[in-house]
Amino acid sequence: MEQWECNACGYIYDPAEGDDSAGIAPGTPFEDLPDDWVCPVCGVGKEEFTKV
Repeated sequence: MEQWECNACGYIYDPAEGDDSAGIAPGTPFEDLPDDWVCPVCGVGKEEFTKV
C-alpha cells in the first residue's frame, strides 16, 4: 500500500498501520480516510499530504 507524508510535519500515514488515535483500522487506504481526518501529529487536513 502507498504511504502518504504530511507536508507540514513529516508524519507518514501508513495504511498497513492505520491511525489508532482516530479509530482508523489497519488496512485503510489513504483515499478511504474520512474527509475530516487530520494529521495526528500537527492537525492539518488530508490536502496537506503527498504520496511517497
